[in-house]
Amino acid sequence: MVNYKDVPMAVGKMRVYDFGDIKLHAYQTNDPIDDEVFVIEKNKRAVVIELPCFKNNIEELTKYIDSNGIRVEGKMIAYHAAGSSFIPNVKNYGTKTSIDYNSVGGGKALIENFTGAFGDAFDCGIPAIDEIMTPGKVNIAGIEMNIVSTPDAYNIEIESIKSVYIHMMGHDCHSIVAGTNHADAMINELQNYIDRDFSLILTSHYTPENLKDAEEKIAYLKNIKDIASKCSSAEQFKEKIRETYPQYSGGNYLDMTAGFFFPE
Repeated sequence: MVNYKDVPMAVGKMRVYDFGDIKLHAYQTNDPIDDEVFVIEKNKRAVVIELPCFKNNIEELTKYIDSNGIRVEGKMIAYHAAGSSFIPNVKNYGTKTSIDYNSVGGGKALIENFTGAFGDAFDCGIPAIDEIMTPGKVNIAGIEMNIVSTPDAYNIEIESIKSVYIHMMGHDCHSIVAGTNHADAMINELQNYIDRDFSLILTSHYTPENLKDAEEKIAYLKNIKDIASKCSSAEQFKEKIRETYPQYSGGNYLDMTAGFFFPE
């Protein structure tokens, strides 16, 4: 695991990972939906991965960036499009799949739900995408990234620091698993990064994780499939999962997973 230092914050938490000429600022918002935002900095130039969507986090992260003399040159908007008031004059990057997801797909529906649930504390603004990326290499703020398209949006591989951004993992919490095929795709994706010896896996709802965490998640996904094959209903499935993983958080995600494996 790459060493990091904690930086005190009033609202969220900040971990700074030092890779030499590149620093990764991992901002844990502590918001009601456990968002994580990443600032990749090289020579005081930076790219941001995802947006903070609660107004107190937007204010806090903006102050942190400014106080450290960091110049953000791009915002990578993939799975989390709310938060348009965050450094609004910086260029926004997306892909065709992420634009669809956040404008007419599941991402848009989530933003609408969160707007109703959290009211004025939540910035529901969806920023316009200034540049549509295609899969492959892109260089922003002197940082080379590889864009990997996914059905909903895109992942970001940063080979220079052996890190990858994907939407969700969380080695000790439930995930949204949309059936057997989706579980297999998640397993294959994580195994790919294990095989390529990536040191950090960055996700939207968890602090940076390592390859041991990825192995633990793969075991969980395989067990989810096995348990589902032996159950006859969503309630039975959820009961068995809770017995097997009593300390896991994310019960709402387990409910969604059960619905996928056992549709009514």
